[in-house]
Amino acid sequence: MDSCDSRIKAYKNGKTFDQCKALAEKVSSNLIKKIEAIGMVSWNEILEATDHDELVYKLTLKYLRRDGYNIGDWKNPKVTKST
Repeated sequence: MDSCDSRIKAYKNGKTFDQCKALAEKVSSNLIKKIEAIGMVSWNEILEATDHDELVYKLTLKYLRRDGYNIGDWKNPKVTKST
């Protein structure tokens, strides 16, 4: 029986979802260092850090929010330390 298995579906550049999650974790940990150093990171910087990969970009924002950072909104597109 053929079925869709999200764990093995290829996304951008042939990466699986698990590979995208691992990459997003790595990018978010690097961005946390930058946020701690300068206080904020713009969404454009995150997009560049994720090589314009939409899935990794969204997962990175999700992980930054999970780790207690304010990810902003469309009016204030930047990630900062939560107060």
